[in-house]
Amino acid sequence: MKFSRHRLIGLSASVLLITVAGCSSADDSAGTAVPSPDTEVTKLCQNLDGALPREVAGLERRDPEPRSVLTAGWGNPAIILRCGVARPPKMTDPKVAEGRDPDAVAGGVNGVDWLMENAGDGAYRFTTANRLAYVEVAVPEGRDASAVLIDLASAVKKTIPKGIAD
Repeated sequence: MKFSRHRLIGLSASVLLITVAGCSSADDSAGTAVPSPDTEVTKLCQNLDGALPREVAGLERRDPEPRSVLTAGWGNPAIILRCGVARPPKMTDPKVAEGRDPDAVAGGVNGVDWLMENAGDGAYRFTTANRLAYVEVAVPEGRDASAVLIDLASAVKKTIPKGIAD
């Protein structure tokens, strides 16, 4: 895995540490909230949807309900991608940049900058940074988050240009 140091919305980034292990009893039958971005971001998300891999971390694509080009999923319990989400508040939190927030870390994987947030119960939420659209990836407990981000990096780099969203 290639880690790199980048700026995260004006904040210096720490090394992204990804350690996800264990099992999950989460039920992915609940619906996934579909973001409602503007027209420009929606077009970027449509392009991302068409470039997403069929498999992520060895799991087949299995999109959540309601079906949308703004969401995608893999496996059960599902890894859920949502494109066009709002900027997470932690993205501009100085504690994250200074490495003082135990629940959020900034870093990069294969040329894509991410904010990693502890979502509780062993799950993590990753949100792209320094791209023209925010892409959120929820990784449930027991999934290899490193493999997820590596598998998604190419599609994100290809379809969501570098820049600052909002």
